[in-house]
Amino acid sequence: MTTSTVPEPRQLCARGIYAEFPRKGGGAPRATHYCAGCGHGILHKLIGEALHDYGLQDRAILISPVGCAVFAYYYFDCGNVQAAHGRAPALATALARCLPESVVLSYQGDGDLASIGLNHTLQAANRGERMAVFFVNNAVYGMTGGQMAPTTLPGQKTVTTPLGRDVAETGYPLHMCEMINTLPAPVYIERCLLSTPAHLQKARRAVRKAMEIQRDRRGYAFVEFLSPCPTNLRMSSVEASRFVDEQMAREFPPGCFRDRVAEVPAVPVPPPLAPLTCGAIEAALGEGGGVPVPPRLDPDFGTIRIKVAGFGGQGVLSYGQVVAGAGLADGRHVSWFPSYGPEQRGGTANCSVVISGGAIGSPVLSHLQVLVAFNQPALSRFARDVEPGGVILYDSSQADTLPEGTAARAIGIPASRMAIEAELPKAANTAMLAALACSGACRVPPERFAEQLAHSFAGKPALVEANLRVFKTALAWCQTHGIGDQASLG
Repeated sequence: MTTSTVPEPRQLCARGIYAEFPRKGGGAPRATHYCAGCGHGILHKLIGEALHDYGLQDRAILISPVGCAVFAYYYFDCGNVQAAHGRAPALATALARCLPESVVLSYQGDGDLASIGLNHTLQAANRGERMAVFFVNNAVYGMTGGQMAPTTLPGQKTVTTPLGRDVAETGYPLHMCEMINTLPAPVYIERCLLSTPAHLQKARRAVRKAMEIQRDRRGYAFVEFLSPCPTNLRMSSVEASRFVDEQMAREFPPGCFRDRVAEVPAVPVPPPLAPLTCGAIEAALGEGGGVPVPPRLDPDFGTIRIKVAGFGGQGVLSYGQVVAGAGLADGRHVSWFPSYGPEQRGGTANCSVVISGGAIGSPVLSHLQVLVAFNQPALSRFARDVEPGGVILYDSSQADTLPEGTAARAIGIPASRMAIEAELPKAANTAMLAALACSGACRVPPERFAEQLAHSFAGKPALVEANLRVFKTALAWCQTHGIGDQASLG
C-alpha cells in the first residue's frame, strides 16, 4: 500500500519580503500596488532574496522617497524609513554615519534621483558614503502620470511631450552611471535591465554584489535598472519589455562601469560610541572652552528672548555666540539661531538667542524681550517686536530714531565711538556686549561675558587683552550713566 503526502503550499513571495501586504485603512491585503508588467515588483523580489540570503534583514534600513516605490515599507521585511523627494542620499548619509552597524539601501526612481535629488546623489557618491543605491529608470515620472523625466529618450512621447522630447528645447537624457563614474570614490557602478530572463540574472548578480559591499562596509555602490512602465508608456507588458531592450538600452547601454571591490578592504563594524558627557566635551575642547556646568532646570529663571541685528561685518553673529556661551557657562539652557544675507560684508544680519531655565522649544522668535541693534535699519526693523517692559540697546553712534509704536525702554550707547577712541574700531560689538551685561536684561553676570569674550579670541592673545579693555571701559561708562545695576569687574 502506498501513501502520499500533500505538499506544503508554495510560498509565493520572495524571502525578505512580507507574505502579505496590508494597507492603511484596513481591508483585505493586496498582492501589490504595482501595475502588471512593472519592473518594481521584480526588483523587490531580488532585493528581498538578497537581504534574506545574506542575513541582513536585522541590519538593513531601506529608504524610499517619493515615487512609485514610496510604499516599500509594505513589502520589505527590514527597517524602513521614508524621505522627502530627492533627499534619500542625505538621509542615507546620516543613517550610515550614526548607525555604523547598519546596511543602508536607497531605493529611488529617475524623477526623484536624477531631477530634484541630482545634487544630493552626486555629492553622496563623491564622498563615497556607505550606501547601496538602487536606481529605477523607466524614462518617465511614473507615479504622477507619465510626464517627461530627466531620463526620457529623445523623441519619446509623454504627457508633457506629446510630440516627443525635443532636445533643442529640453536637453538630452541624463546618464547617471556615466556621471557617477567620473567621481573617484564609488566602489561599484553597474546598469542592468529588468526585462528578459537573461537580463534578470545579471540584475540579480548586481543586487547581490551591491549588498555584499554594504555587508562588508566597503563604501558606495550604485546600480541602475532600466525598467518597463507599461501604464505610462501606454504599451502592453510585452511591448514595454521590448521598449526597454531595444530603445532604452540603446540610449543607456547596460554593463559594469566600475568594480573596485577587490581593491577595497572590508571594514569591521566599529564598537558602539561611548555616551557623550559634559566631561568628555570639556576634555575635547580643552581648558577654558568646555562646558563648565551642565544646564540646570530653574523654573524661576524663566526665558529671555534676545535679537541681535545689524550689518554683516559688524560682528552680529559672533556677538550672539558670546551671549549664548555666557548663558551656557552660567548653567542655563541656550540656543543661537543665525540669519543673514548672501553678502560677506554690508548685508543684513541678525541672530536670535534664547536663554532659559528649562528646555527650549524653538529658537525662532516672534516676540522679544531684548533687542541689540547695531544700526538704524536694525532698530527700525525690530524695535516694535520688543514687548512692553523689554529693553532695546542700540549703538547711538549709528542710530538715533526709534520707530513709532516702540513700547520697550530704549537705551543708546555710543559703542562705535568708544571703539574708535580705544583704537580698536571693530570692537563696537564688544562695547555693546558690555551694555547687555550691565543692563541685567539677560540675567547673566558680567564676568561670564568677559570669560566667553576671552575664549572667542583665545587664538589671538593681543586681541583678548584689547577687547577686554574695551569691555571694561564700556561697562564703566554704562554704570556711570545708570544702565542697570550689575557689579563691575575688578
